[in-house]
Amino acid sequence: MRRLHLAAAVLAVFLPLAVSAAGGKAAAAKAPVAPPAPPNITAAMAKGGCKAFAALVAASPDAHSTFQSAGDGGVTAFCPSDDAVRSFMPRYKNLSADGKASLLLFHAVPVYYAPRSLKSNNGVMNTLATDGSANNFNFTVQNEGEQVTIKTDASDHAARVKSTVYDKDPIAIYAVDTVLEPVELFEPAESPAPAPAPAPVADAPKAPKKQARHRPVADAPGPAAEDAAPADQRKNSKKSAASAAPCLPWAAVLPVVVAVAAALA
Repeated sequence: MRRLHLAAAVLAVFLPLAVSAAGGKAAAAKAPVAPPAPPNITAAMAKGGCKAFAALVAASPDAHSTFQSAGDGGVTAFCPSDDAVRSFMPRYKNLSADGKASLLLFHAVPVYYAPRSLKSNNGVMNTLATDGSANNFNFTVQNEGEQVTIKTDASDHAARVKSTVYDKDPIAIYAVDTVLEPVELFEPAESPAPAPAPAPVADAPKAPKKQARHRPVADAPGPAAEDAAPADQRKNSKKSAASAAPCLPWAAVLPVVVAVAAALA
């Protein structure tokens, strides 16, 4: 009996220790817990009102794989609204497969920007489409107060960030109101025409000049004779000619008077 009691006492003491040791070894044998997989970016876009853009990304193998792999190191995506994609589809269909992939990748930058950090950044940003060659595929982020805009050289109007679709480090997704157009795929926007120069101020109208009255021009005098009389003598000669002029008619009439008198006699 004593032996039985002694054995029971030994078990009572050492059995819990053995169980605890076995549990510790089992816990140590478990594999380390893997970090959670990054979220599906296209699924997050679709939930945030960008179903059309998410469908385009999912349909492009190159764009889809690049988006997903970029999520591991940090990425910020800008997804256009469904209305914006719908109106842009005719131009999108005219692109080649590579052009479509580049356009989709142009809507993300390989850096995680939380809303606060995005509002504090201004300047040129490289995108997932940037390959380091002459085709830069970059855009310019500008902030005006709380409004964040994105400007490209192929568009006259900047895209506006409307809302935050997803934000959890290392992935951020923002909805924009238009499709971003890279200048590498589309014609650059025309520069605004310079403002016309102000018209010169017209001079005050001048009073019309009075037309000079033209006096009849006398015929130029002929060449004077060498023995021409002085001017005062020419005046006297004119008077003499004027006084002698009335005598000439009577000399012509006198024969007629004499003939009439003879006839009457």
